[in-house]
Amino acid sequence: MKNNNPTLSIGLPVYNGAQFIEEALDSILAQTFEDFELIISDNASTDATKEICRDYAAKDSRIRYYRSEKNLGAAWNFNRVFELSSGKYFKWAAHDDVLAVDFLLKCVKVLEQNPNVVLCHSYTKIIDKDGQVLQHYQAKLNTNAPNPQERFHALLGRHLNIQIFGLIRTSALKMRPLIGNYSYADEILLLKLAMLGRFYEIPEYLFSYRKHAQQSMSQFTDNLLIYASGNSKQPTDKLPDHHAYTIWFDPANEGQIFFPHWRIAQECLSSVWEAPLSWYERICCYLSVFNQWRGLEFLLLKDSIEAVKQLGYNSSKIFALREQRSIGTEVETRIDKGLKEL
Repeated sequence: MKNNNPTLSIGLPVYNGAQFIEEALDSILAQTFEDFELIISDNASTDATKEICRDYAAKDSRIRYYRSEKNLGAAWNFNRVFELSSGKYFKWAAHDDVLAVDFLLKCVKVLEQNPNVVLCHSYTKIIDKDGQVLQHYQAKLNTNAPNPQERFHALLGRHLNIQIFGLIRTSALKMRPLIGNYSYADEILLLKLAMLGRFYEIPEYLFSYRKHAQQSMSQFTDNLLIYASGNSKQPTDKLPDHHAYTIWFDPANEGQIFFPHWRIAQECLSSVWEAPLSWYERICCYLSVFNQWRGLEFLLLKDSIEAVKQLGYNSSKIFALREQRSIGTEVETRIDKGLKEL
């Protein structure tokens, strides 16, 4: 029987996920913790995703399937599944990831027993398209620290943002804006959540994060496994392509002039300003932001250069369109003149 007031809501945003979504759904439905609803939002998939999801929804009343007729971007889709949810706790699920059978049970237990924890996740296996383990990944971040500035500082470093696929208190998510239409928006949301409470990482490998060619991080990060190491000495050419990532978050950004690294820096600072912190905690967080961006000023310059290029491209397009219209008008005038002479 369908539970109208589930303990947990799981939101699964998807676009063209037919290759892996059955395995993801099977791992969710096999959970030992059963008091959940599963909300699937299909962002106008062109493969067999629709048929697969409708088939699963017909078999299990806990599943609700929604479909957009237009791809509105990852940010919209991630936010939509939360807006449709009703549970005390919330979890985003990816169409290509896999959960151990007791993942939900153990995360719910942590949240029930620790009111100061706002997010619970676990150690992670990074797997390939065939499910073979590529790496055992532990975030090893000090996000369970008692002080918000320590948690904020820990999350500013390079990591995979896998915590976003943990269980989160719905009340905490409602206190902050969700995922914005810019690159790294999921990381910014984690920063904001970390200033509301602790993150708890279960020391067991209960979550499998799939690396494959169509995965967003793999598309926009040169080498995901190198990035996953969190080594601050990594070459800067291994950083994610934040211009491409911005368009993935919102296709409406394509062809527009935007400054992704400036936006990330601004959002980091804004998250500190908006948080319920003491002045000491706030100053510590600001210092962490400045230290994190030290030596990366060239990325801000890169944004400016890309903007100038885009401005030139847009100007050439406008000029070409005007020229085309001018030629079209001239042709129409000559045709009209010829017809009159006849």
